[in-house]
Amino acid sequence: MAVTTTGAGLEGVVAADSEICYIDGEAGILSYRGYNIHTLAENATFEEVAYLLWHGRLPNRAELQELKASLVAHRTLPAPVIEYLRSVPRGVPMDVLRTAVSMLAHYDPLAGDNSAEANQRKAEKLVAQTATIVTTFDRLRNGKEPVEGDPSLGFAANFLYTLTGRRPDEVMERAFDLALILHADHELNASTFAARVIAATLSDIYSAVTGAIGALKGPLHGGANQDVIRMLLEAGTPEKAVEMVQQKLAQKIKIPGFGHRVYRTEDPRATHLRALSEELGRRTGHLELYRISKEIEQYMKTAKGLNANVDFYSASSYYSLGISIDLYTPIFAVSRMSGWTAHVLEQYRNNRLIRPRAEYRGEPDGRPWIPLDQR
Repeated sequence: MAVTTTGAGLEGVVAADSEICYIDGEAGILSYRGYNIHTLAENATFEEVAYLLWHGRLPNRAELQELKASLVAHRTLPAPVIEYLRSVPRGVPMDVLRTAVSMLAHYDPLAGDNSAEANQRKAEKLVAQTATIVTTFDRLRNGKEPVEGDPSLGFAANFLYTLTGRRPDEVMERAFDLALILHADHELNASTFAARVIAATLSDIYSAVTGAIGALKGPLHGGANQDVIRMLLEAGTPEKAVEMVQQKLAQKIKIPGFGHRVYRTEDPRATHLRALSEELGRRTGHLELYRISKEIEQYMKTAKGLNANVDFYSASSYYSLGISIDLYTPIFAVSRMSGWTAHVLEQYRNNRLIRPRAEYRGEPDGRPWIPLDQR
């Protein structure tokens, strides 16, 4: 079999056929199942987007209500998982999330059923329970008891309610709903590709998404937004922001939240998150973070030709919502669980084991053996 030489990191290599997500990096286009991200951002709810990713079409009213009911019904965690969340050290929330999601398989009677129907049900359970894991762990580590979700609230509002114990107003609910929509899927990013590779072995969906969480944890993937908010807080004021960035660049320190492997123009998700950051900043008294962000963005665009990516403005948006910094990446996972599971379901439907080749750069074959006493 002929082996095609590829670039580092598989850049530009097409590794799968998919009907889920389309990206044109040159034109700055992102769409889910043919719906432009701007159309979805302006009209959809997260539940509608999850249904779209799984089924390839928008739900009708009855189907949407059925999905919402399913997410409510499956939100409760198995008791042993809650006990784990109580006992685990505060640690790194992504580590806790990875382990807790893996544990869910032990208490799911459908865990060993790989039928399409069972996997769809597990996908819904994973979206619902991942959210509960994040909010429950955060409350427990802060000495608070978990808050039971409200069936009358949507997914985004329930997350904020069970995290803080306060029902969000309409603007905060819509802001978080929008953030979930924008993070729901992004083609074959590192974590999604990891999930598809695992699913291609016909391993179970819990194993696939656990691997995805491990990939998302990395600072070159989902962990970047935490670095962004720390940078913004370090800057302190818009006046000091550019000087700080210049100093970091002079020291060869990467500025988080800029540039993207795929996009050569503005990340279309950043377009909405920029406006979200400003609106939330005004409402919550954190407008200074938005102003700092704008100063840094303008400098990076002018001096380095780099555009802000999805991580840059999501950082200040989450901060304005009162969310702990180390929860930013777990929240990314809450949203992306919809996309991961959609890709896993698609992989199962038309599966072929993913087994690429490597371009060998080592010593040529035929090296003579050297006896131990001569080495």
